[in-house]
Amino acid sequence: MPASLPNPIPTKPLGTNGPIVPAMAVGLMSLGGAYGPGGDDATRLAFLDAMYSIGARHWDDADIYGDSEELVGKWFTTNPEKRKDVFLTTKFGFTGPSDAMVLKSDPAYVKEACARSLEKLKSDYIDLYYCHRVDGKTPIEETIKAMVELKNQGKIKHIGLSEVTASTIRRAHAVHPITALQIEYSPWALDIESVTSSGGNDEEVSILDTCKDLGIAVVAYSPLGRGFLTGTIKSPADVAGDWRAMLPRFSAQNFDKNFDLVKKIEEIAHKKGVTPSQLVLAFLMKEWDGVHPLFGTKSVDRAKENLAALSVDVTDEEVKAVRQACDDCVITGGRYPDGATVLMMGETPELK
Repeated sequence: MPASLPNPIPTKPLGTNGPIVPAMAVGLMSLGGAYGPGGDDATRLAFLDAMYSIGARHWDDADIYGDSEELVGKWFTTNPEKRKDVFLTTKFGFTGPSDAMVLKSDPAYVKEACARSLEKLKSDYIDLYYCHRVDGKTPIEETIKAMVELKNQGKIKHIGLSEVTASTIRRAHAVHPITALQIEYSPWALDIESVTSSGGNDEEVSILDTCKDLGIAVVAYSPLGRGFLTGTIKSPADVAGDWRAMLPRFSAQNFDKNFDLVKKIEEIAHKKGVTPSQLVLAFLMKEWDGVHPLFGTKSVDRAKENLAALSVDVTDEEVKAVRQACDDCVITGGRYPDGATVLMMGETPELK
């Protein structure tokens, strides 16, 4: 029996003491044109209408996702009474032209970026504000203190981090509770489960276990491998024209090797009677209840397909099968282009 869209969309806490939100988040990066043209305003606003109407009201944005913040601002302007029903997140940290991006997470920039996003969003507040990336220069404590000021002013309600190490998470959490960590997590990106030094002592711990220990939600971005794990991308030519063409895992020399994992996931999904996307999303949520998958699309049908994973119950045997597939397939190529390690699991200097 194919998975069906649950009605209503299930909700759960975002972290141990966090707000109650839809169990899956909708990313707006595609609407901003990251994977080819996002579409005209009428089409994109209709997508937001559809997400609202089916209860998919955890919307994830960022100030570098094209004009997506302005788009949300137009939607709120047209639907002011619905603002309170949407759990809206956005992010700061990237600045400069698209071909020469630099990272900034110093206190002054935190406040400047927040003011700019609020203006674009046509909102008095942001439900969850993420530090998209750390700049490697500003101690995380200073960044978080600036975000706490914004919270005390009512401009943001919750504080989040993205792509940082376990030690950075702990240092940030010591200043103010972190509600969510946004980080890549999927069958072909299991890095957050790897044990690494937490910093400051000899303890060895994974990012995932750190979040479990502190009660921080994991908002898993690219849970479908930027579309790769859906099985709809059959060759590197299918991503020509968008930024995925720059990613090593989509390159001609790596594609076929990585596609072996897709084939195995397709086999397991077919046996269960669900789509590969639904299997992967259900698998991630089964791994820990604190995982909130964040999928991106501009297709209402694709969004509904993904959200239907909330109706899928994967068994322990199916989890083992997916794990075995991950173990059997050696993923080749990095998550980001060579030389872009600054975009992954960032660290900051100690506070002096």
